[in-house]
Amino acid sequence: MDGLSLPLIALSAVLFLACAVFSLREPRRVKAYVTIFLGLQTVSLGLFTALDLILFFLFFDLSIVLMYFLIAGWGHGERARASALKFFLYTFLGSLALLLGFIGLYLAAEPNTFDIVTLIQTNPLAGGGVYAALVLLAVGVGLAVKTPTVPFHTWLPPAHTDAPAPGSAILAGVLLKMGTYGFVRIAMPMLPTTWRQYAAVIVVVGVVSVVYGALVALAQTDVKRMIAYTSVNHMGYVVLGVGAAGFLAGTDDQARQLATTGAVTQMVSHGLITGALFLLAGVLYDRGRTYDMRAYSGLAARTPVFAGVFAVAAFASLGLPGFSGFIAEFQIFTGALDATPVAAAIAVTGIVVTAALFLVALQRVFLGELRVPDAPGTPRPFADLRPSETVAVVPLLVLATIIGLLPRFLLDVIEPASRTLLELVAR
Repeated sequence: MDGLSLPLIALSAVLFLACAVFSLREPRRVKAYVTIFLGLQTVSLGLFTALDLILFFLFFDLSIVLMYFLIAGWGHGERARASALKFFLYTFLGSLALLLGFIGLYLAAEPNTFDIVTLIQTNPLAGGGVYAALVLLAVGVGLAVKTPTVPFHTWLPPAHTDAPAPGSAILAGVLLKMGTYGFVRIAMPMLPTTWRQYAAVIVVVGVVSVVYGALVALAQTDVKRMIAYTSVNHMGYVVLGVGAAGFLAGTDDQARQLATTGAVTQMVSHGLITGALFLLAGVLYDRGRTYDMRAYSGLAARTPVFAGVFAVAAFASLGLPGFSGFIAEFQIFTGALDATPVAAAIAVTGIVVTAALFLVALQRVFLGELRVPDAPGTPRPFADLRPSETVAVVPLLVLATIIGLLPRFLLDVIEPASRTLLELVAR
């Protein structure tokens, strides 16, 4: 473990515990449900500690299989199996591209090896060229599908919409990080020359994901699809940060380190905040059996605790100062501004759109005259947060607030690893 993997291992442990508490009321096939979640936690921790490319790929693929069964078996409605199949096929094809890239690295090494530490030290594709570019393309596509970035994101909204709330929280909070972790653990240190050559392309992909994800989220009426598209937006910030780290000419080392540190911090921040948002969306579905925001209004009067916690999660997600999202995005923008000022300026607009979409959602669901689904005349009972739901969600937001106010304990872990990573990229 190092400063790149340890924060994600801790995030996985916290988020799986929160989902376990949230799922205490789950009545359907409990043993199978718990087994799948424990399997997902095992492969997540295994991937973040793997020091071998084949082991990394094995855990990467197993996460797809287990999430398929979770969405198909405990998802919402008749579309759950179709969404699970689309998720499986799309991400499995991406993992095949990743395997091709790993085989390319294996064949380039002398002697042939899948060992991550050895491949980083020997740097077998230091000369760049067409072969190295194809390897980076294969690895990049495989990781981009998992992240996901535009245009490889289309599996994400249906998978989230039809998955159970704890499944969505794990999918967004942990499994998406497998893609971005792959960039900093494999693509950047093993293919440094090629990463620098194509850094501009990576930055463009990140900026497009930021802006596109925010704009499409703004157009949603389904609260879960809205949160899913904000994941495309927030993962775009990570891609922007790691892309900016590839610009060596005319840039400051400290700025590039800021961008890289911010990218890793954003992974942790997004996991905590978006995990909380998906669990809160699950609370809404549990009460009203729909994610359509047009079916609700005025819930703040009926469920003040739920409204307050959702508002805190929304403000944290849009990067308000005092929360972890602000720390991460500030570092990414500060670092990217030195390397690619135009891209950074365009990406900042994503924050404005994100603020608009969450304010619209809060206004639709929580303000105005009280209305809940299927309750003409006298509204049916609509309970506030239960103890298990509160215990699951609130600590995630408390952690996001602690990182936002006192980030040094996290940054002290990440920064040494970021320095080492940038030294490897600059070789």
